[in-house]
This record gives sequence, structure tokens and C-alpha cells, in this order.
Amino acid sequence: MSGQYSHLIDLNDYPVEWWNKVISLGASIYAHPQRYVQACAGKIMATLFYEPSTRTQMSFQSAMIRLGGSIIGFDNPMSSSVSKGENIKDTTKVVSSYSDILIIRHPMAGTAKAAALTAECPVVNAGDGGHLHPTQTLTDLLTLHMEKGRLDHLTVGLCGDLLYGRTVHSLCKALSCYPGNRFVLISTPELQIPEYITKMLRESGCEFRTETSLDEAIGELDVLYMTRIQRERFLSEAEYLAQKDVYRLTTEKMKRAKPDLAVLHPLPRVDEIEIAVDDDPRALYFKQAQYGMYVRMALILRLLESETALPLLHGVQDEKLCCVNPKCITAQEHYLPRHFIEVGGKTVCEYCEERAVPASAYR
Repeated sequence: MSGQYSHLIDLNDYPVEWWNKVISLGASIYAHPQRYVQACAGKIMATLFYEPSTRTQMSFQSAMIRLGGSIIGFDNPMSSSVSKGENIKDTTKVVSSYSDILIIRHPMAGTAKAAALTAECPVVNAGDGGHLHPTQTLTDLLTLHMEKGRLDHLTVGLCGDLLYGRTVHSLCKALSCYPGNRFVLISTPELQIPEYITKMLRESGCEFRTETSLDEAIGELDVLYMTRIQRERFLSEAEYLAQKDVYRLTTEKMKRAKPDLAVLHPLPRVDEIEIAVDDDPRALYFKQAQYGMYVRMALILRLLESETALPLLHGVQDEKLCCVNPKCITAQEHYLPRHFIEVGGKTVCEYCEERAVPASAYR
């Protein structure tokens, strides 16, 4: 198993001081990009995108090019040996031996951690199903650092798909580590944030509440993080259609917001933000996307430095347990060791953080 490389699987694997260094470096690169044009000369980045992506993939590619490095990889697994049935381990093992850093996006939760177990270079989680998206979180943190001037004592509204929205999960976990932040979780009952996130917020001592009305909450917010209702995460078209038009940010609603509200969105947008809102100076989502490239430049530089590697698996291996999540990578890649941790008094899968049950229950 890999143990000699620094990976980014979950931002919370690192202390806040580490995040702040990446954010500060991203701000420095934004201010002085010419200083870093050859910082990765001779280095190769591999991008394995098993899911469609525009901003994440292109910002990583642009980041490496601007640092003077080169790129290999795929954005369609059907054009690779994956179409022949190759597993994550074999793909990762081979491609990582060709590269200096590997970026992976996959629809199954926990895939980045699974890939890092045997990778020959640092692995970055560019989104694993509905689980986590740490580099989007670094993007969000740099945006708030640049536009709000602080990462603490903020009232943050998160609106839309809080159940499947991996960007929301990652951002909650990150901002809970800064003092004084409070959260307003705005969603329908069907799309409420997962229990493991609310447990984490309680354990962190963060104030939070659930809300069903954006109209009632918007006036108290310092930050509004809008998300699209993700068609690809629903089991049926009917379930998606029942949710997709519930929340929409309009110019009329923006009249009730603070003058210095920061509106963020990980993009792509469908119809949850009215196009006319784009002209409001509080709408920062396009700037946010640009900041993403600079913070990914900083991340690449940090991970390519010689650092002490963090252990990937902390819990206990137990083949008598299994994860209940059908979209966990352990449900697809059966060779993976089943590892579990204790969170809030419950045993959960270490790959996807969902509940564990006796394996006999699934036979």
C-alpha cells in the first residue's frame, strides 16, 4: 500500500494551518502569477475523470500548464481500458507510474481513497460521488478569503441539494473548523444534509439550523452557497422533477439580502439562479471559478513538495462488516480491505462515512 506520498482525499485530514498555507499561496499566485511559470517544469499530471467535468478538470489542466508542467489522462473512461473492465487499482497503479501527481473524479464515494492505497504518486480527490470535493472547498475558502477578508464568524446559508451535494459536505466540514461560523441548512425534507455532517457540526460546537424557506433566511446571511439539484444523483426522473424547481435565487430575493452578501455556487448552474442576478456585484460564482485555478496551482505545488505522508486508513479492518451505501467504492471493488471508524458512537465505513452493518445481513 502507498505510504510515501501526501494525498488530498479529505481536507479534514490536514490541520487548518495547512489549509491556510495553501490559501495564502493561492493568493500569492493570484497576485504574482509570473513568479510561478516554471515551478513544475518537467512534471506530469494525470487526470482520471470518470464523470463529466468542466471547471474542475479544466482548472487543474490550466493550473499545471501555467506552472510549466504537462498533462496526460482521460475524461471519458469508455475511451480507456476501463471499458474493458479494468478495476480502479490497476488503472491507478499504471497511470500513477507515468505521472508525478494524479487527479481523480469518480461517481462512487471513497474512490480517491481507494486509488491512493496503491498509487505511485500523490492522489487528489476531484470529487467522489456525493461524498466530498476538497479542491472545490479550497476554491470556496480562497474566494471567501479574497472577497470577505475572513473565514470565521460568518453566517453561511447552504441551499438546494444538501443530501447529494458533495461541495456542501466538504464546505461544512471545513468552515466548522473556524471559530464563530454558523450554518443555515436550506432544503426540502427529502434533500436534507446527511446525518454524519450534522453530527460533525454538533461535535464541533457549531450553531446550525434547518430551514425550508430561502426567502425567510436570506436576510441574515453573510454567505449564500447555492447548489443545483443534481439529476445524476437521483434514482428516478420523477424524484428529480419533484425537487428541481423548489429553490431559485432571483433579483427580487436579493433585495432582502445584506449589502455585502457573497453568493457562491460551485457550478454548473441550471435554473437555480436567475440570469439577471449575474449583474449583481454580490454574485461571485464566476470569480469563484477563476480562484479555483489559482488554489489548485497552490495545491499542486504543496503536494509535490517533500512532506510527511498521512496514513490513509485509521480505523479497523473487519470483514464481518459491510457498508450500507450501494454507491460506496467497496460495493464495486470487492478486493478493497473493509475498514471502519467510530463517528458519534456509530461504526461507519472509512471510505464513504456511511453506516456499517453485519455482512451477513446482505447475504
